[in-house]
Formats: sequence, C-alpha cells, structure tokens
Amino acid sequence: MLTADDQRDRREALAAIADAMPQMVWSTRPDGFHDYYNARWYEFTGVPDGSTDGEGWNGMFHPEDQARAWERWRHSLETGEPYEIEYRLRRHDGVYRWTLGRAMPLRNEAGQIVRWYGTCTDIDDLKRMEQAKELLSQELSHRIKNIFAVVSALIALSARRFPEAKGFAAAVRTRINALARAHEFVRPHTESSRPTVGSMTLHAFLTDLFKAYAGADGGARVRLTGDDASFDDQAATSVALLFHELATNAAKYGALSAEGGWVDLDTRRTDDRFVLSWTEHGGPPVEGEPERSGFGASLATLSVEGQLGGRLTRTWAREGLRVVADLPATALSRRRAALNVATTTSD
Repeated sequence: MLTADDQRDRREALAAIADAMPQMVWSTRPDGFHDYYNARWYEFTGVPDGSTDGEGWNGMFHPEDQARAWERWRHSLETGEPYEIEYRLRRHDGVYRWTLGRAMPLRNEAGQIVRWYGTCTDIDDLKRMEQAKELLSQELSHRIKNIFAVVSALIALSARRFPEAKGFAAAVRTRINALARAHEFVRPHTESSRPTVGSMTLHAFLTDLFKAYAGADGGARVRLTGDDASFDDQAATSVALLFHELATNAAKYGALSAEGGWVDLDTRRTDDRFVLSWTEHGGPPVEGEPERSGFGASLATLSVEGQLGGRLTRTWAREGLRVVADLPATALSRRRAALNVATTTSD
C-alpha cells in the first residue's frame, strides 16, 4: 500500500508530466466540474489560477462557439462518449485561436465514470493553412470552370456561322459539359465544398462521368455491367478520380483512342467485398508495363488504397489494360454502413 508520502510524490510527478506537455491539459469530476488545469492552460489564457474552475471555462471561448461547445460537452457527460470539438479559444493577448478540444472518460471496474481527462491543442496555424489551400482550390476551380464555359461558348458561336456543323458542335459541347462535371468531383475538396450525389447510385454516377467519352453515334464506349450500389458523397470523389484517370488514359493511349475500341466495366458484390473491374478491348497492342508511372496513376492508387481502403491491381495484357479495384463493401456508402451497425447494435 502506498504511503501518504508516496501518494504525494506520485501526484507531483504526474503534475510535472502534465505541465511539461505542449498541450493544455485539464480534468473534471464525473459531473463535468472542472477542477484541474496544467500550467500550459494558464500560460495560454493568462487567467488567474482557479478562475476557470467549474463552468468558467466556457467564457474563454469565442461567443459564436460557446453554445456549440457547451452542447457537445453536455452530450458527452450524458452519454459517456468521447468529447471532440474545434473552437476558438481566447489567448492572453485577446486573440482568439482555433483549438482542438478532446476528452476521454476514466471508468472504474464497475464501468462508472470517475474522472474526465482532456486536452486543448492549438491548431490555428493548421486551420489557416487549410483555409488558404481551400481558397486556392476554389480559385483554380473557378478559372477552370470559366475555361470550360468559354470553350463551350466559342463552339456555339462558331456553329452559328457554320449551320452544317450544328450537330457536331452540339456533340462536342455535350462532352465538354460532361468533363466540366467530372472536374467538380476530381478537384481537391474540403468537407464543405464537396459536391453531392444525392440519391444517385454508382452506375448512374459512372454513366454520367463517361458521357464525355461516348462514341460518334452517342453510344456508350464504357459498358457497365454487374451489381449497382448505393453511393455517398465521400466515396464519389475517390471513385471519380480513379475512373477519370483510367478513361483519360484510355482516350489518349488505350482502347478509347481507337475507332471501335471499348471498355467493359463490371461491378460485382461478393460477401463483404465490392469489386470493380476495368477491361479495355480493341485498342492499340499493349507493350507492357510502363517504366515509370505518372502522377495520375499514383493518385488513382491513393484514391483506392488510401481513401477507400481497398486494393488496386493493374494487368498490362497485350490485348488491353485490365484494372481491378477490390473494395470493402462499406467503402461506397459509409453512412449506410454506420446505420447498419447502429441497427445491429440496437437489435
């Protein structure tokens, strides 16, 4: 059994560790009453010791964030769920800086919460970098949209001068508009700027994506077969990146570069996997795997393996490239997967 001196030494050691951490550390009673902050908290905020005990901490947040932070904290206290939120915290000089707040409950052997332990991490520099990146992305997207619009308008104006080319001009404008829609999905996005697919299924989404590569008669050159699937906005960008890259390369070097060439795209669900198989036919003979892979190929791999949690394999058969994306069945609709888990748990 620890003596009183041993217990005091342990408390002092833990306090020293907490004070040495780069994060602001805090702790509360089971009911959420704040009764401990480390030295970093007081250095950052500049408030007197003990002045933010109890519920005084919420007054340190930006007025626009206080209600949201309080509501999130109350939810964690009532449910025992981990606490995580981003808010603006007032520094000692009066400047509000973006901060990531997190907390986890400590439970006893009976499962009862005995303490909450949390941290506040200054993420203001990271937030500003993200905002700058988003601004640049939006500016680039705006300029590219304008290019698509200008090209489409020039084609329409030219068709007025040459009525005999009206049909051809309409077909070209349709392809340009399809490329413009695809661009919206393949450009970098934040959660707020990500385009939505609504109730669109995977097959409907891919059909729309491949309109730019239709044949001279308007028929599809990428032929979709197999199982359809529900689809969400989070998966849309990754799927669009993969197949936009494959279709673009096929149009430049593969099956879609040759008259009469086509692609079979089979989507098949088996148990807990969803497999998408891209097979090119009727294109120039494939001489083998390229010595170097380009940025687009690396991006496609990252989309499948990094974002969707799947595996991407390429087979450089002489008669045509074959690409297989083997995904978890939940990768295309994470919201539906979450609902299924919740339903199973409640049952």
